Amino acid sequence: MKDFFFVILCVCLLLIFTEIEARVKLPGNATVPAVIVFGDSIVDTGNNNNNVLSLARSNFPPYGRDFKGGVPTGRYSNGKVPSDLLVEELGIKELLPPYADPNLKPEDLLTGVCFAVGGVGYDDFTSKLASVPLLSDQLEKFKEYIKKLKGIVGVERTNFIIANSIHFVVLSSNDIANTYFSTKTRSLQYDISSYTDLMVNHASKFFQELYGLGVRRLGVLGAPPIGCVPSQRTIGGGLERNCFEQENEAAKLFNSKLSAELDNLNKDRPDARLVYIDIYYPLLNLIQNPTKNGFKIVNKGCCGTGLIEAALTCNALDTTCKDDSIYVFWDAYHPTERAYKLIVSQIISKYVNEFV
Repeated sequence: MKDFFFVILCVCLLLIFTEIEARVKLPGNATVPAVIVFGDSIVDTGNNNNNVLSLARSNFPPYGRDFKGGVPTGRYSNGKVPSDLLVEELGIKELLPPYADPNLKPEDLLTGVCFAVGGVGYDDFTSKLASVPLLSDQLEKFKEYIKKLKGIVGVERTNFIIANSIHFVVLSSNDIANTYFSTKTRSLQYDISSYTDLMVNHASKFFQELYGLGVRRLGVLGAPPIGCVPSQRTIGGGLERNCFEQENEAAKLFNSKLSAELDNLNKDRPDARLVYIDIYYPLLNLIQNPTKNGFKIVNKGCCGTGLIEAALTCNALDTTCKDDSIYVFWDAYHPTERAYKLIVSQIISKYVNEFV
């Protein structure tokens, strides 16, 4: 009887999966069974919640103020983050759950999860500074996830899901802003050119390991104009709190090298679609031309403004603005849901064809 119910469960899950798969299409009728995300706090949907050693958490008010129910979930924003918006834009589901969620259901695994953890970087030292697991831990959890999928739908179907899903990697901000410029840890060992080489080398190894596990569609977001976020304006923008241009130049240098490396990896892997996604200029456009998009305030966050000190996240005692829709940034480091929506919409429309 127990085996009978297990079979029925698997059949139902397959029917659910098939229905989702049939309605989610890329150009040329290509399917997207799931979205899987690796990265840092920009895309973390709650994996860092129980890490008591880390200060880089956001599972408390006022985070999640505009999330359904006003519940803080560990998302570093007032509402949804890019992980949710990407999976929503592709029509798969409304939210991308964290892999660490103890209440994950089999159907959640079938349509994708988030492995990202706030504070992580390509550079292992970045993760150690934030007292969070190394990027390699996300890879190990991905292997565990694949094993669970095989237990639900079998090897053949699992291979199909991994090969046809779109995987996203969102990293590098912490390496540049925290490890290299803020703490000066790496700047004593490397100039910025050699450090961005180090970052790209670590990134390339991670991408190749994902490929070895069956990943064939991979979208890699470049570094943002990190020098323009509120905390970095405070650190390096002078009395006027202008953008910290040294950080922005480092981000652009890294992006050019990252894009070139992905081109090289594609040449050796004709069955793969490794796509560089520019995030630098879409966010910079919101910062430089706020009124065109209905924003008014770009140099401080709605919460944890970054005006006095360079704390990256806000806390329950911080004063929080009444109308976050006019802010590009929610706290001193992370954009608002509204800013994220505008950027993710551009990403999908510009890059979706490249995954075919």
